[in-house]
Amino acid sequence: MSQLDLRTPASRDGAAPPAPPVQGTFDELGTPLRSTTFVVVDLETTGGSPAAGSRITEIGAVKVCGGQRLGEFQTLVDPGCPVPPFVAVLTGITDAMLLGAPTIEAVLPAFLEWAGPDAVFVAHNAPFDMGFLQHACRETGVPWPGRRVVDTARLARQLVTRDETPNCKLSSLAAFFGATTTPNHRALADAQATVDVLHGLLERLGGIGVHSVEELVTYSARVTPQQRRKRHLADRMPTAPGVYVFRDAQGRALYVGTSRNLRARVRTYFTASEPRRRMREMVALATSVDAIVCATPLEAEVRELRLIAELRPRYNRRSKHPERQVWLKLTDEAFPRLSLVRQVRDDGGAYIGPWSSSQSAEQAMAAVHEAFRLRQCTPRLSLRVRTSACALAGMGRCGAPCDGSETREDYAVHADAVRQAFTADVRPAVELLEARICALAAQERFEDAAAARDRLAALLRGASRVQRLRALTSVPQLLAARARDDGGWELAAVRHGRLVGAAAVPPGVHPRPHADALVATAEQVEPGPGPLPCAGAEEVERVLAWLETPGTRLVELEGTWASPAFGAGGPRRRLDAATEADVVPFADRRPLLTSSRPAAGWERVG
Repeated sequence: MSQLDLRTPASRDGAAPPAPPVQGTFDELGTPLRSTTFVVVDLETTGGSPAAGSRITEIGAVKVCGGQRLGEFQTLVDPGCPVPPFVAVLTGITDAMLLGAPTIEAVLPAFLEWAGPDAVFVAHNAPFDMGFLQHACRETGVPWPGRRVVDTARLARQLVTRDETPNCKLSSLAAFFGATTTPNHRALADAQATVDVLHGLLERLGGIGVHSVEELVTYSARVTPQQRRKRHLADRMPTAPGVYVFRDAQGRALYVGTSRNLRARVRTYFTASEPRRRMREMVALATSVDAIVCATPLEAEVRELRLIAELRPRYNRRSKHPERQVWLKLTDEAFPRLSLVRQVRDDGGAYIGPWSSSQSAEQAMAAVHEAFRLRQCTPRLSLRVRTSACALAGMGRCGAPCDGSETREDYAVHADAVRQAFTADVRPAVELLEARICALAAQERFEDAAAARDRLAALLRGASRVQRLRALTSVPQLLAARARDDGGWELAAVRHGRLVGAAAVPPGVHPRPHADALVATAEQVEPGPGPLPCAGAEEVERVLAWLETPGTRLVELEGTWASPAFGAGGPRRRLDAATEADVVPFADRRPLLTSSRPAAGWERVG
């Protein structure tokens, strides 16, 4: 159980204290290569792609452990179709040879049982062989065991130079490593040659510090020796969900990340390929890694967001500056106007957003100005002092409340329509903007139509986001549970959109006492102003994503969790789907909102 106290020792007193000694478990040491059973497999097929109708004609495999061959498996397979002549010439397998051979339905279960439950599959050009085996499993209804897979071709491309062998074909590598069997496009012989190639590659990997299966399957030659020498920093990481913090010699946070398995994830920074240049820079500067174990993966995600915002790590890019997000605000004054702001205040204004860029917020503002006759001037207007009207009044895009042409009551109609679009009913804005887009398309002004579509999309994204967030942040308290694969439960307590507690219930234990204790000890919150009273937008969205995952159950709900029936969510999803499918949204004359929705009121979502 956790109350989410996110202050690490470094954040409390500015320096990271030395970590206490931790006795690691055998599970955290990785699987040694010397005690790992490898099943080296090779297939012969009727063609190059199972999706195109090619089928397996022969399976050959060799089981090895600690350099010793434990057994062999070989069988022809009736593919149920003729063998193409060029394949028969290449492999020597003819239709006559396959008469009376077992089908894949009989061979596949026997092969998987012979391979054993813990073996690591090895193949030369593994995507080809594993692709055929997985396709056969899907066709026959046999569950694919999901084993680790080692590709000797990929390893050879990183470990063997062109000076040593001109290419990484199996025949070339077998000759280079002195294989006792010559590959001849028959499954068992090729598998036997691959065994010798595997042992030659493992010998080279052992010289550079790769001694476990986990390091083998993630190995990349792009990892520098300096990075690999720091892999001891992952030795004391637990195999549990949580957050990790890389720190430099002064104890300053360099990077914050999260994982369901801290040890496995941190180890990849020192043993696997990292395409991001800044991450390689970060690893070069790192001298320690702190681990914060969390009760559930959701708690780890939330801790990561809060720590990034608190510590501002140099090498994190996302989530580091939540205060830079932009909101679109309808002001609360005699003649309301739109304004872009970075802070939500308790001043009676209506807000939508936030957006990560000012450009998107400006597009949404332009969309509102197109749909409604709001004034676009910035000064606060007085009911007594009159000023001259601007050009927008002459163009019919503003009622000119500044010179008294529009009364406060008449102007309030426009402001109320905008407020409704922000909070409840976006249909009037969508209909007006959609008509504008269609008119531009009919005039073949396609670039202008696309620009108008982008403005509508920005408005819908901002409005739908705040409506979705507000639906959860208005709930005083919510308790939810999700069943884990091992039979236990994950619990989450949420107050006004903020994760205030998380717990993991072991298998076989009744979750009710844990749920009661979690609610009783959860963080107390005091709601602030605006649509995000207790947590940032990213945290609320992470919580929402967890709550909306199939299998999550609402245990307790105080208040109502609901979204507006005619909100922006539906039109946004439809517009996004049309854009993803390369369909021109303004060419679709159907209304964006279906007529099957309720005529009024609110739609319950939880």
